[in-house]
Amino acid sequence: MPDRSLPRARDLGLVAAGGAVGTGLRYAIIEALPSGGAPLAILAINVAGALALGALLEVLGSRPGPVSSRLRLLLGTGVLGGFTTYSALALDTVSFAGAPLIAAAYAGGTLVAGLGAASAGIALVRRAR
Repeated sequence: MPDRSLPRARDLGLVAAGGAVGTGLRYAIIEALPSGGAPLAILAINVAGALALGALLEVLGSRPGPVSSRLRLLLGTGVLGGFTTYSALALDTVSFAGAPLIAAAYAGGTLVAGLGAASAGIALVRRAR
């Protein structure tokens, strides 16, 4: 019996390939958007990623099987996992250290917006059916 505590090479490859695409997309968007002193690119990326992940998981959840499992690894864990970023959110929040209310609003607002976006992605797929 194979040891399932370690990922299979194919699964690891799917996540790595997707992650490379996702991080590349994130980098391109950050470079394309002006910073203007506020870390809005990371906010937009994380909210868009939450919307896409909600929609993706709703689609894949209705079609269980090996193809869905691989797509979840490639697109969900890989692309969207690489696209969104908790570490940049945390770093951006720290950048507001002199303004704790703004820092709390940014971090909390990002989480609330992400939750709303994920819910919207699920609702959009359900409505489209």
